[in-house]
This record gives sequence, C-alpha cells and structure tokens, in this order.
Amino acid sequence: MDKAKAATRVRFYRFRNALKEKLSGGAGGPAVSAEALEKAAAALEKMSEDYPDWVAAQVTELRALHGRMVDTPETRRKTLDAIRALAQEIKGQGATFGYGLVTTFAASLQDCSGPGAPLSDNHTEVVKAHVDSIAAVIKDRVKGNGGQIGKELTDQLKAAIEKHAVAA
Repeated sequence: MDKAKAATRVRFYRFRNALKEKLSGGAGGPAVSAEALEKAAAALEKMSEDYPDWVAAQVTELRALHGRMVDTPETRRKTLDAIRALAQEIKGQGATFGYGLVTTFAASLQDCSGPGAPLSDNHTEVVKAHVDSIAAVIKDRVKGNGGQIGKELTDQLKAAIEKHAVAA
C-alpha cells in the first residue's frame, strides 16, 4: 500500500520596510527638511576645503610605501597590499569631495596593486607614477575632471604605465 504524502503548507510573510518608509517621510518618520539638507551640504562643503590636507598625508604614506617597495623588494607583496588598502580609502573619498581625478587615479592604483600584480622593478615605477599623479592633483587642487590639466595628467599616467609595461 502506498501512503500518500501529506501536502506541505508554506506561509509567506511580507514585512514592512520600515526604514524605507521612514526615509521617505511615511509611517510617521520625519521627512528631511530643505533646511537640514542645506546644512548638510554646507558641512560637506566645509569638509571639502580640508580634503586636500587629508589626502596630502595619505600621499606621504603612499610615498613611504613606494620607498619600501624600492628598498625591500622581498616584501613587495605585503607592501602592495598596504598600498591597495590605502588606494581604496582615497578612491572612496575623492568623488565625495569633488576630486574626481583622485578617485580615478586611486582606482587605477588599487587595480594595479591587486593580488596578481607583478613584483618587478618596472611595476614599482608604475606605482610611483600613480602616487605622483594623485599628488599633482592635490597639490594644484584640481577639482572634477580637471579640464585640460586633468587630461594632461591622465595622459602622462597612461604613458608611464605603457612605458613600464613595455620595459617589462
């Protein structure tokens, strides 16, 4: 005798997205006023004035890490990992404060310092070119895409990458 298997009952629960409702001003949550948005924008603008100083300190750290790559080639992998972490941090901040080129150059540095990055002397020079590019943007306070200056810096970085890739 075959016993019929009992049907399985399934219940679906749909929970409200309370966070979404609060952020959109529904469900009794506070709506964000225009005044609050203006205050937040003003605070962000104030912070963006100090941003080049913050990044200058990080560029100094990147230069020290590059020096470590030159001086102690046996630790290049570990040093590249530190460079990659710092590049990721810089990349995340750049666009927030209106420095799009910093984000672009830091993203490129992050990509070229990943786990598969070569540990050659030529690649060490590619890292240096990235650090120099970020430093130039910060030193001259080049915001956005930088116009003609931004194009020249981008072209110089690409040329350095190609030069050292060919030399490898």
